[in-house]
Amino acid sequence: MAIIKDFFKEREKRQQDNDVDYRERIRAHKMAVFIRTVIVIAVLVAIVILVKVYGMAKVYSEVEVTNSVPYTMVSGSKVRNLDGSILVYSKDGASCIDSDGKALWNESYQMQSPIVSICGKTVAIGDYNGREIYVANKNQILGTVKTNLPIRNISVSDNGVVVAVLEDSDVMRLYVYDGNTDTQEPIIQAKATMNKSGYPLAVAMSPNGYIMMVSYFYVDGGKMKSKISFFNFGEVGSNKVDNFVSGYDYEDSVIPYISFMDNNNSYGVTTDRIVLFQGTEIPYNTGSVLLNEKVMGVYSGKGYVGLVFLDITGEDIYKLVIYDEKGNTVGTIPFSMDYTDIVFADDKVIIYGGNDSLIYSVKGEEKFSGYMASAINLLIPNSSADSFTIVTNTAIEKIKLK
Repeated sequence: MAIIKDFFKEREKRQQDNDVDYRERIRAHKMAVFIRTVIVIAVLVAIVILVKVYGMAKVYSEVEVTNSVPYTMVSGSKVRNLDGSILVYSKDGASCIDSDGKALWNESYQMQSPIVSICGKTVAIGDYNGREIYVANKNQILGTVKTNLPIRNISVSDNGVVVAVLEDSDVMRLYVYDGNTDTQEPIIQAKATMNKSGYPLAVAMSPNGYIMMVSYFYVDGGKMKSKISFFNFGEVGSNKVDNFVSGYDYEDSVIPYISFMDNNNSYGVTTDRIVLFQGTEIPYNTGSVLLNEKVMGVYSGKGYVGLVFLDITGEDIYKLVIYDEKGNTVGTIPFSMDYTDIVFADDKVIIYGGNDSLIYSVKGEEKFSGYMASAINLLIPNSSADSFTIVTNTAIEKIKLK
């Protein structure tokens, strides 16, 4: 019996040793997998950082045309960037073509004075003093809005929600529509009068279509005043009177320009300052930046606002001052070219006009200064940091910086 007991004890001890060894091997395997995963992630992060640092540090000196297709710019038409494709519009209609010149859609209409609002992948084209708004993305017309009053201003969200400022004798009406369908019925209605809210100078929709931002101008006690109001069309706003959630007044100031950088950040440019707001439900004022010079132009990208001023030093004609969403000055770019547009692309700024183009980092570091063979009507940044699509009077070209 003693021999049998010793046998079972020895077997149990070996089993316990094997179990301990097995658990140790599992732990060692898991640790090895974890270490390999950490190393792979660290290498990938390092590669991304190196590529970004290299791209930020790289300076270009040449332009190579990698593809060119014939294109005739019709007199009276204008071009805009629509989600990487080319929106062409005029009084007689609109169309969208890709960077290879392929027609994506075409829509005929008759407008006296087309006004355009673009947000992300969506565009709204309305007729100033008319009664039609066409909503589209780069692939198709999404819907047509017909109003019963003359249009004074429009703004569209990335998901096709449209606000139209309509004139009705001594009352201005703000109607919000679902632009993804053919409709005549607004989903939200509001009105503005000089005696109460004031005259709506500007209107903007957040990309997700939940928040409407309105700049009002009014006179109170003989003093000129402005107000920025926010309206929430989601669950939070449904519990508020007229969906109004917040508002801020400014004396002796006019606010002709307002916009959203993204769903969380918005801003307004007054005659003497930039006012900044944050909030996806109830936007609140986060600060302001006083301006001592006259603003010549306003441009923005995700996370940045760029203001163009005259260069009072006399060394250049203009200077572009770039601010982040908190109002901090990020960089200053002096330049003297007659510019058509200023485009933000990630951490780069592209200034172009005529045959000239400039590319800077948002911190003001020059990356490229060059002369194109033909005048540029439109410049679209591509997915690669050094490639662009340009539209001239005779061609659509893909270019690469070297």
